[in-house]
Formats: sequence, structure tokens, C-alpha cells
Amino acid sequence: MLSVFPLNTKAAIVLALLAAGGAWAQLPDGAGKVETEKVCSECHDLARSTSVRQDRAGWETTVDKMVAFGAKASNTEVRAVVDYLASHFPADAVPQINVNKARAIDLESALSLKRSEAAAVIAYRTKNGPFKSIEDLKKVPGIDAAKIEVKKDRLTFQEKQ
Repeated sequence: MLSVFPLNTKAAIVLALLAAGGAWAQLPDGAGKVETEKVCSECHDLARSTSVRQDRAGWETTVDKMVAFGAKASNTEVRAVVDYLASHFPADAVPQINVNKARAIDLESALSLKRSEAAAVIAYRTKNGPFKSIEDLKKVPGIDAAKIEVKKDRLTFQEKQ
């Protein structure tokens, strides 16, 4: 069979594919790298293992689930994998939400509010002016103050943003 590509072009393509294949599998150096490569590559490629970003609790849940599905790892290896993934593939920082500028849909998703609660925040803000603190926000009738309290670190009340 005749090749469409000259030999040197085919060799370049193969080398490029091998290099690309190796590049995705390269993990940053650090404690737990060997264990992570061993445990996570048993069932799927390393790119899949590290494609998500999670906090420590998220990585613990994921690794525990993989072990339940049959991943072979000792308790020491599991701890090393979780430590490695949590330190090298952490969750992205969650952006703050400006309560005085946010749309209802943003309040719903960021604060886990019901549609009616988000609408109540917008209506209260429109009628009474900007919120100055979390205590002002908790005054909104019909709002679940516990939901607001849990997410208080995500809130900002700055006029300019």
C-alpha cells in the first residue's frame, strides 16, 4: 500500500503523537506522585484523573469511590493520592458575589436560594437601597438566613466592583 505521507513526515507525526500522549500524563513532582500514577492509571488515563479540580473533601470522595469500584490501594496509598491531588489539583477559588449588583439568577446559583428568595432580595434592594452588611441581607422577608450565613464568605457589599 502506498503511503500518503513521505516517511519522514510519518515519523514526525508518530513522534508528535507520542510526545502529546506523554505530555498529558506528566504529573507535577511531589509526594504522592508515584502512588497517584499507580492507583489512578489502573482504570483510566491520568489526564482523566486530573482533569477536574476539587477541594480535599471532593478528592477524598472521588478516591473513596474509585476504591469502592475496585481500585487497588492500601490506606497509606489512598492518603498519599488524596494529599497529592488536593495539593496539585485544587479547586478553583470561588468568586465573590456582589449582593448589590448581582442578578437574581446569580443569587440563586451562588447562594443556593430559591427563585422566590432571590427575587425578594432584588425587590428589597430596589426598594431600600444597597445592602451594607450581611445583617441587612438577613432582614429580607422570606429569606432563609441560614443559607446566607453558610455562604457569608462569598459575599461582598461594595458599591464599586
